[in-house]
Amino acid sequence: MDSTDYILETLRKDITEHNLQIRAIIQDINACAGPLTELHGLNSAGRSKISALRKFIDKFGDIAKERKNPVFLKDVVSYREQLASTMDAFKKANIKSMLAIEKGTKEELMKPKNEETALRQRQKRDKENLVKMSSNITEQLLSISRQLADTTKRSADTLDTLVTSSDSVIGTQEELKVTSSTISQSGKLLAKYGRREFTDKILMFFAFVFFVACVFYIVQKRLF
Repeated sequence: MDSTDYILETLRKDITEHNLQIRAIIQDINACAGPLTELHGLNSAGRSKISALRKFIDKFGDIAKERKNPVFLKDVVSYREQLASTMDAFKKANIKSMLAIEKGTKEELMKPKNEETALRQRQKRDKENLVKMSSNITEQLLSISRQLADTTKRSADTLDTLVTSSDSVIGTQEELKVTSSTISQSGKLLAKYGRREFTDKILMFFAFVFFVACVFYIVQKRLF
């Protein structure tokens, strides 16, 4: 295994590992009912893993384009499609958790007015935190949406490269078929000319024998 193959194998392992880690984070986000700080922590960890995963896929894609290997290029398309699906699931999980936390906060705010002052103050703080965190998460979701669009575009570019490589391979195969057919016809012609040359040699031999016999006959008649 050369150095490039080793790098590709390492990248495959990193991509698989990060995919599994992101899926685990998505499950945690789906199950998160608060507080907002916990959701923010999970969201930050997920975005960090997604960023690292994208870098691994981009590096794998660069090597695949350099090698122009159709198999590697197909892997890149598959990895980018998985990334797009993962990012979409991550965004949906964040929205779901945020709505659940917001609902819980509203229910807290709707409790009877005879609650203790400390509870009202805590509710006020929670509401302010919810507004602040909602704004932050909205910004992050917009960022994820932009990254998702960029990933989709990269997948399309890789697919175009794969199609071009496939066309080149098909063209080369057609040229090889034509060359093979030409070589086959040339072989048949050479075999035909070989048989004709052999026949010509046989005829020349018999002609020579006949000539010698005639000369011998004439000499014999004159001497005797």
